[in-house]
Amino acid sequence: TWQVWAIYMVLAPSLSEEQALKQACPSCDATQLCNCSSMGLDFIPPGLTGKITTLNLAHNRIQHIRSQDLQQAVNLRVLLLQSNKISSIDKDSFCSLGKLQLLDLSNNSLAHLSPEWFEHLFSLQHLHLQGNSYRDLGKSSPFSSLRNLSSLYLGNPWFSTIRQGNFEGIELLDKLWIDGGRLSQYSPGSLKSIKKINHMIISIKITNVFSPIVRDLLYSVIWLEVRDIKLEIEKKSLVQNSTLPFKIQKLTFKDASFTDQYISLLIILLKEITSLQELEAIDCVLEGKGKWDVEAIASSGQSFVERVSIINVMIQSFYLFFDLDGMESQINKLKRLTIASSKVFMVPCKLARSFSLLMYLDLHDNLLVNNRLNETICEDAWPSLQTLNLSQNSLKSLKQIAYIVTRLHKLINLDISQNNFGEIPDVCEWPKTLKYLNLSSTQIPKLTTCIPPTLEVLDVSANNLKEFGLQLPFLKELYLAKNHLKTLPGAAPIPNLVAMSVRRNKLNGFSREEFESFRKMELLDALRGVPVGAVYLSLMECHKSLMVSLLCALVVLAMLILAAIGYKYHAVWYLRMTWAWLQAKRKPKRAPLKDICYDAFVSYSEHDSDWVENIMVRELEQACPPFRLCLHKRDFVPGKWIVDNIIDSIEKSHKTLFVLSEHFVQSEWCKYELDFSHFRLFDENNDAVILVLLEPIQSKAIPKRFCKLRRIMNTKTYLEWPLEEEQQDMFWENLKGALKS
Repeated sequence: TWQVWAIYMVLAPSLSEEQALKQACPSCDATQLCNCSSMGLDFIPPGLTGKITTLNLAHNRIQHIRSQDLQQAVNLRVLLLQSNKISSIDKDSFCSLGKLQLLDLSNNSLAHLSPEWFEHLFSLQHLHLQGNSYRDLGKSSPFSSLRNLSSLYLGNPWFSTIRQGNFEGIELLDKLWIDGGRLSQYSPGSLKSIKKINHMIISIKITNVFSPIVRDLLYSVIWLEVRDIKLEIEKKSLVQNSTLPFKIQKLTFKDASFTDQYISLLIILLKEITSLQELEAIDCVLEGKGKWDVEAIASSGQSFVERVSIINVMIQSFYLFFDLDGMESQINKLKRLTIASSKVFMVPCKLARSFSLLMYLDLHDNLLVNNRLNETICEDAWPSLQTLNLSQNSLKSLKQIAYIVTRLHKLINLDISQNNFGEIPDVCEWPKTLKYLNLSSTQIPKLTTCIPPTLEVLDVSANNLKEFGLQLPFLKELYLAKNHLKTLPGAAPIPNLVAMSVRRNKLNGFSREEFESFRKMELLDALRGVPVGAVYLSLMECHKSLMVSLLCALVVLAMLILAAIGYKYHAVWYLRMTWAWLQAKRKPKRAPLKDICYDAFVSYSEHDSDWVENIMVRELEQACPPFRLCLHKRDFVPGKWIVDNIIDSIEKSHKTLFVLSEHFVQSEWCKYELDFSHFRLFDENNDAVILVLLEPIQSKAIPKRFCKLRRIMNTKTYLEWPLEEEQQDMFWENLKGALKS
């Protein structure tokens, strides 16, 4: 027993810790992914084992990380601790996490960073430390052990100082993000220790640190993105005492603010960075009207930049913006230019003619109209242009646009989508080089021979097209989504088609022959936006005719089964009964006395007709005074519906006399007569029913649907026909008395 006790003492803590972990974080049970985010935890739950590879503790209330908290999680690859209240970490808390690749400690309350936290994280590739409260990185490098680090996120609203040696140990980074909104002290050379950074993002609002940071990054950063800065005049060179070659190729300004004076100076200073090929300005503000120092810019030499993107730049007085006369010498090396969402309404002809090497021009989401476009694309403008994007402007006349772009003798790709053309002419003149045309979302109702026959790609999606019948012998791609097509286009006019999209039309299907007529087709996007090869069609979609036939057969079978069930359980009888009852309820409850024609309506089975017609009728109708009886054989109106005859006869009779027998309870019409008399009996609260029991009836012989008969026989007295002759006189006297009552 002592061995059992010893084993229990060893295993009990482990079992209790696993139970505690499961209770604190149910998703950790028997999985490699342990998601404990947003659970209100104040501590790292115990019981973490080596089977866990991903631990998510984000958005909790953890304040402290202890040495033993993660000691057993030796196979952890991802540890997410962001958005807690962590203010302290034991120095060896991460010492067992040698396989960790991602550590996120962002948005906590760390007032300092300790190199001891990271010294055992040999496999760490991604480290997120932004959004804490530390003001600097310490006097040495916290990252000296992180030889495999790929991305590093630093800084917070209070981060103010970067010292030399802070980045020692890091040689290569794919991404470095520094939130330095209050960065005011930067020791030159601090970032030089990093040999290569593919993409660096830095937020700075104090301009005196901008130039030294750029100088340090000339030899390491490929793409530098500067955010939130308000650039002011500073005439210091960005490449002071720097030697070639530089590595920086792309410079982006995002959420920045410029003045006219600084734009002029920046253009001059950036020319010194001979490796710079691309400039971007995104979500920026220009506080000026384009009054730049063009003479100083021109005298400073040519720019080496080949690509410029200006996206969503706000110019408050854009309608007063200068024509940039004198800038022609600075743009003749540009190859790609994007000016989007910036309220551009024209480019002066003189300036446009200077873009001698420009091959790509994107002016989407601006204020271009037809007459201003005529100035923007004047004769000899944009001589090398191959791709032009004019989508989301205010262009109206497709014929005029086609004529204007004929001046672009090398144009291959034209996007004029999301303009409102409405109509399309029969004939247009286009550049002979045009191969790609985007006319999607332009409100055109039909296609005409205005479409150039040289096209290889045509996009007319999201219009009002009902058919497609153009002759386009070179067309390889055709996009017809979101129209009103009911059939596939014919294959003969577009024999070289390779890809076609016809999703979201009124197209219900197409035959195999229609599809195979496109001999070169490789991709057909026709079903809910999914390529045909990736679609799983149901049996109903593949064999529609067969399934419809099978469905009809099942419906017929179901109707036959219902009919059989209805016959067995008298469903038709109940329906007919319900209809008759509704008819009866519409009539007055009792006929006026002047309409009473009979003393009694006699309800009986055909099998009892001999006794009724030869014995009872003779006895009652030859009595003194005689009784007037209503018999269905004699008194029903010929040609009238039998149910109406029954109802009328009961209503025109003072009494209803039922001759009960075994045959009576098997008669459907007797059941009708019984029911209608039962309505009358209870509706009028009188004694209109007389029961004559012609022969004894066993209760089990009465069908369930004769529930009213059972009820009447239990609540009313009835007359029994005696077989003894000496008792028959008394029977007739009692019957006559009942008829007179």
